[in-house]
Amino acid sequence: MHIGKQQRPLRQRSDFRRLTIALHHQPKAITAPAIRAISGTVILAAILALGATAQSQRPAASGATKAKSAPRTTTATKKPAAVTAVPFNAGERLSFRVIWSKFSVNAATIQLAVIERRDFFGRLAWHFRALAQTIDTMHIIYPLDDQIDSYTDADQLSSLQYEMYLHEQGKQQTNSWRLISDGSPAPANVTAARVSPGTRDPIGLLYVLRAAVWKSAPQLRAPVFDGKNLYDVVAHLESPSEQAVVPAGQFTASKIAVRVYDHGQELSTTHFTVWLAQDATRTPVLVETELPIGTARLEMTAKN
Repeated sequence: MHIGKQQRPLRQRSDFRRLTIALHHQPKAITAPAIRAISGTVILAAILALGATAQSQRPAASGATKAKSAPRTTTATKKPAAVTAVPFNAGERLSFRVIWSKFSVNAATIQLAVIERRDFFGRLAWHFRALAQTIDTMHIIYPLDDQIDSYTDADQLSSLQYEMYLHEQGKQQTNSWRLISDGSPAPANVTAARVSPGTRDPIGLLYVLRAAVWKSAPQLRAPVFDGKNLYDVVAHLESPSEQAVVPAGQFTASKIAVRVYDHGQELSTTHFTVWLAQDATRTPVLVETELPIGTARLEMTAKN
């Protein structure tokens, strides 16, 4: 199967008007998070969009609370840290463009980076980062310049800390969550998110999908914390081999379908599909996200 098509740039005034009208007719609770989803937080951050309405109606499922000051504990004698084999290395940078397919809009640019593997308060961790900026027409409608950081345990590939530095429509917001599953205290300068063991964050999940061995285990389940709620995510191998065409080239790739569940109910209005290149690094060359207001395509443009 051949995936990928040429997208024409948005040049006509009529397209600009149609996009503007479409956005302004969406409820505010959906529009802003949806734009963030297709431009800022890569794959699973779109749960900010699909969960936006429900979040205003119920308390956070994750039990996130502001941490109180905790006494410093004595560091125990360190054991050699275990490290899970992964197909990526520190220093990797992937560049993407975001196309809003419904209007052929070149909406944003995204960079994913593996900053380093480092000690994180006594645990060996990967530091992942996503940078996102809206561009062209989308920047006029919704200016966005976001940074999202994930600190992920190098052995279990579970999230340790999730940080969002948002700069959208002239407003800035900073949030940091320490994900805790064992009852231990969190530092005073972050919010404690009490989560299930093995919980991932949206950025870390993308790297977990890369690390999975899909041929031997064609399905992956994991809880994912988006900064407010805890969701259940199920990913499965939908097609072992397809051709994906993106600006960075043509790739033979595995097609991974991702579904999100809230309290056992599938969030049917939003679906994710990821194409992972069948090479040593299992690079995510293409991501498609179906949202109520259109389809977003995350297409790789360069790998450094």
